[in-house]
Amino acid sequence: MTITTETEMFFGMKYVIQFGIIMAVSFVGEIVRALLPFKCPASIYGLIIMFVLLKTKILKLEMVKETSHFLVEAMPIMFVPICVELMTSGKVLSEIFVPVVVISVATTFIVMAVTGIVSQKVIEMDKKKSPKNKSDIKTAKEGADI
Repeated sequence: MTITTETEMFFGMKYVIQFGIIMAVSFVGEIVRALLPFKCPASIYGLIIMFVLLKTKILKLEMVKETSHFLVEAMPIMFVPICVELMTSGKVLSEIFVPVVVISVATTFIVMAVTGIVSQKVIEMDKKKSPKNKSDIKTAKEGADI
């Protein structure tokens, strides 16, 4: 029998607390979905809320980092039941196979293009905000001391 130290107990509680924060944000997403008349999944509202909380630094990344890494690593397992269902629904899907493939390919390219454009804009914004050389960094630090 092993004795659990306070550090080990805190380490385990950290994951529970982080998971609780993620679930609380998801629950707020559910509430927003119920209140707004748009046909948007609650998970999207939850992601937007989480993004805003992280970006505004109301929620620190360290407060959800480890648990979010675990959830991302476990995500492929969540797709197994969906894939099995698709395989068992082959007859129904065969009737609409061509439209589904065309729509899937088109939306994939649209998402890739939009993601690329947004990524470039974010990188450009970051470059404009960051100092160009070491003398600018020194001046920025001196200005922060004032």
